[in-house]
Amino acid sequence: MIIDVHAHWGPWFFTMDVAELTVRAMDRYGIDLAIVSGTEAVIYDAPAGNRALAAYLDSAPDAARLYGYVTVNPRRLADAERDLNTYLPTGRFVGVKIHTDYTGSPATSPRLRDALALVASAGVPALVHTWGTSVLDLAQACLDTPGLRVIAGHMGADGYRHAIEAARACDRLYLEPCWSHFPAGRIAEVAAAVDPERLLFGTDSTLIDPASAFGAVAAAGLTGAVADRLAWRNAAALFRLPVG
Repeated sequence: MIIDVHAHWGPWFFTMDVAELTVRAMDRYGIDLAIVSGTEAVIYDAPAGNRALAAYLDSAPDAARLYGYVTVNPRRLADAERDLNTYLPTGRFVGVKIHTDYTGSPATSPRLRDALALVASAGVPALVHTWGTSVLDLAQACLDTPGLRVIAGHMGADGYRHAIEAARACDRLYLEPCWSHFPAGRIAEVAAAVDPERLLFGTDSTLIDPASAFGAVAAAGLTGAVADRLAWRNAAALFRLPVG
């Protein structure tokens, strides 16, 4: 089984060949379940994008294998609280997505801290965009917020060695590897240095073709329980998904 914890639904603001191929791309690579954020919600308008994604998850025949993230804009917390109260009880949304760059809310900002406190009170994990040293700031925010569970999106990208330090510092911080670059040995180095229970699989589909993440994970040569945990077991436990 494979669970993709970093995927998207809906077209981007630039031409992408895979923009509307979420389930078809999943079939091609053997991805069983994906947790998606609405592109409109991440890039433009969180409430409108969350509403559109909810309608799709509720009615589209090909959406049975998708779960949703409620996208939160830390600058619009009243909207965020309303959307969390609206969509999480449906069971179709299982976490929160926060993009720190698009919302101008870095990991050190009071706005993000307030948003993460709201997420912690909702009792769901948050996928948060990280890059470089920001993954260390996210770890500190997690430590400072009781009960918060966060996923470091891209595991810091080029700051993946900082992600190792972050995951060692906070046992409620998880790492997922998707990135448009995959330096040789990146995933293997992280997997060898952190608790395997902190590892997740993500592709950044439909922004990036899943082939990128699959190739990088395959090159890491992970086997046995570690490979199993990264592929799906950790995600199933973290999001409390009904899988065998």
